Amino acid sequence: MATRMTPTSSTVLALLALSLPSFACADEAASNTLTDQEKAAGWQLLFNGKDFTGWHNFRQDGIRPGWVVKDGMLVCADPHNAGDIVTTGEYGWFELDLDYNISVAGNSGIMYHVTNAGGAVWATGPEFQLEDNVKAADPVRCGWLYALYQPPIDPATGKTLDATKPVGEWNHVRLILSPTKCEHIINGVSYFTYVLGSDDFNARVAKSKFAKMPGFAKAEKGFIALQGDHGSVSFRNIKLLPITAP
Repeated sequence: MATRMTPTSSTVLALLALSLPSFACADEAASNTLTDQEKAAGWQLLFNGKDFTGWHNFRQDGIRPGWVVKDGMLVCADPHNAGDIVTTGEYGWFELDLDYNISVAGNSGIMYHVTNAGGAVWATGPEFQLEDNVKAADPVRCGWLYALYQPPIDPATGKTLDATKPVGEWNHVRLILSPTKCEHIINGVSYFTYVLGSDDFNARVAKSKFAKMPGFAKAEKGFIALQGDHGSVSFRNIKLLPITAP
């Protein structure tokens, strides 16, 4: 993981925020909303597109100035003064849908079942990796479950499956967590499935750096976290559908 640097001044941050690209598009009016069908199905909107309601920095009150809301996007504009943010609510089993747009060489992530027991979000929450697969330094690529699971080889390319779109384009993430199957999907392409707490999952954890973290992947519910200290990234349309355990 990248080393944190000294926060930039408020003047530099203000200039950076003003220079952020606008990803406005024809369907922007429909962004960060729920359809009548989604409401009836029980979907919840986790980002209203206007402010930080429902979010705060991990183990802190409020939001650090490196995060901004701009043009209906939740943006990590200055990763040197942003930190990881988490939802106010805690969630167990669910389907999470969101759009992200990563910067050049950007690296971020979505953690789930995060608790305040760890010193960092990744000490308790498994991470759905987000990054620029072309220029990011971290070899763990977008959509992988960090240090634990990765997609198979794509026979069409002879390389690890990669359904991401280039930097500057929006990508859609679908993360499904249930007691019997968890699945990572990017742009409609399923990467892999796993079962939390299974023999296979626990064996992989035991061989990873997370073996030294006693609270890792132990909670049955927790916060959803967005990583904000590795590069600039934008999010929108963050929606969650609770799944009732059988």
